Amino acid sequence: MKVVSNKSHRPLAVPLPRGKTLHLGPGKTGEISSKDAEHPALLKLVEAGQLEILGEGERAHESGGNSKIGRGTAHGHTGGTVRSSGDR
Repeated sequence: MKVVSNKSHRPLAVPLPRGKTLHLGPGKTGEISSKDAEHPALLKLVEAGQLEILGEGERAHESGGNSKIGRGTAHGHTGGTVRSSGDR
């Protein structure tokens, strides 16, 4: 897998083989297969400077750390103290 990074200040619809599209917000990253990185339409975006292809598992240097790669999502209440029934 390769990581791609949107270097533009607008959302991009990145064309991929087999009629697929990767939607990336400004400054965001996503993963594509190594084969997909050679797709001519994707390479046009790279040549135009709108998209950057990074190595395997590499991350773009983003100011503010907004990359979502490797982050899980937290559901429900995440702060506070957990109490058992005997703590009252």
